[in-house]
Amino acid sequence: MKKSMYGKFGGQFVPEVLMPALTELEEAYERYKDDREFLKELDYYMKEFAGRETPLYFAKNLSEKYGIKIYLKREDLVHGGAHKLNNTLGQALLAKYMGKKRLIAETGAGQHGTATAMAAANMGFESEVYMGAKDVIRQHMNVYRMELMGTKVNAVESGSKTLKDAINEAFRDWVTNVENTHYLIGSVVGSHPYPMIVRDFQSVIGKEVKDQIMEKEGRYPDSIIACAGGGSNAMGIFYPFIEDKEVKLFPVEAGGKEMRTTEKEALHSASLCVGEEGILQGAHTLILQDKYGQILESSSISAGLDYSGVGPELAYLADIGRITPCYANDDEALEAFYELSRLEGIIPALESSHAIAYLMKMAKMGKLGELGDLVVINLSGRGDKDLETVFKLKEEESKEDCL
Repeated sequence: MKKSMYGKFGGQFVPEVLMPALTELEEAYERYKDDREFLKELDYYMKEFAGRETPLYFAKNLSEKYGIKIYLKREDLVHGGAHKLNNTLGQALLAKYMGKKRLIAETGAGQHGTATAMAAANMGFESEVYMGAKDVIRQHMNVYRMELMGTKVNAVESGSKTLKDAINEAFRDWVTNVENTHYLIGSVVGSHPYPMIVRDFQSVIGKEVKDQIMEKEGRYPDSIIACAGGGSNAMGIFYPFIEDKEVKLFPVEAGGKEMRTTEKEALHSASLCVGEEGILQGAHTLILQDKYGQILESSSISAGLDYSGVGPELAYLADIGRITPCYANDDEALEAFYELSRLEGIIPALESSHAIAYLMKMAKMGKLGELGDLVVINLSGRGDKDLETVFKLKEEESKEDCL
């Protein structure tokens, strides 16, 4: 089995002009991933700049309400407000060691773009970020944050004007400027070695959880829940537990708006749940497509989960039954957004709200026992960026109630 594959998933389906860049990246990563000086510098950035390690917080009020022990891995406390900085610091440092002068990136909710801007400003890179025009509007504060740190933000008007289209434009830029530019992919998607590299840099989440939960509870959790769009925060917390078969792993995708005529029609961004095999942005994975193989537009209240595919390693883990794909719809995520805010004084990102929502959904269905007595939820980001979206939805609901 080739290193570039996860079972039948993965691979390198890119234009020939990009193959030397992928080879250069893989060789550099293999050279530096265990290099003492590289790891020492990365550890410095992780601790002193990003603020690691993050707490594993016992959600006392949430636990009392649902009758089980619930811990939150507080990635919302990473500098910038999300887990994304773990990866951007690692890749930016790798690019620096490779002699690159410019960083480009794609972003959906703006958290990866913001994290790229932070790493670029700190390490002295020129940087540009591609963002779907729809996401630029609903996440304009993150756009301002990126621009504030010297990053140029390009609004992508093609296609669905969301994350998939932003990735396409970033690839076009990379093809043109491959000699001096590193494409800093933000999730466990794309061609090898990207899914592996992003997973490894994000695995700091799961490694910390292993030590923290043993210190607090003397055992591993029964279940770990994480939201999943492309899948970086999910793979980051899942990966160190893959061989621990007693730990159940639940990636929660975006189900979009309320249920329609069929489940497949309703699950607008749930590639693991209803996707089919296909090629998307350089990898063989599970994607949302029609009978002719055309990519379907995704739709979610959460910009970071608004993606038509999923990382190939997650597709593989679902295929072999190691993870249990599930979903939460927009209304359920909103309910969870309010629930955590009111019970714990923690405002979660709408992406992370999907993970909270799945626990709440299981409780409503009387299936909470399937999660066990000890659950860890990856709180991948904070909700500051989503307050305007939630406020607008609340206003719309109020108007409808008056009609």
